[in-house]
Amino acid sequence: MSRNNHYNKELKSRARELRNNPTKAERKIWYELLSGRNLGGLKFLRQRVIEDYIVDFFCKELRIVIEIDGKSHDFDDLISYDIERENRLAQLGFHVIRFSDWEVLNDLGGVASMLTEEVKKRSVSIKLNGK
Repeated sequence: MSRNNHYNKELKSRARELRNNPTKAERKIWYELLSGRNLGGLKFLRQRVIEDYIVDFFCKELRIVIEIDGKSHDFDDLISYDIERENRLAQLGFHVIRFSDWEVLNDLGGVASMLTEEVKKRSVSIKLNGK
């Protein structure tokens, strides 16, 4: 595993720009669920660079990536890109969890429940595999 989780410093300024201009759904999940170690005491980072990608949220401890997809992700070219991106992140040892803007904005409780279950599974998996 890379010590810096495959950080690509060339995307640093773009990641900062995205952090400073979050979508409504990103802002909601961050302030109501992920910031301040509100989810299982885990630290999440916003708009984190991993190789040639900028992921919406990242938990280094469990190697979890959370992506919040807007309407644009419904188009064929972005669906293919998302699949390619998710496969590459999985090759690097990251577990990607996707939610739609709608889910975050209209059912944050459901999102929190799903994330809590994924965190539990990932914690057990990492402990068993020693990673």
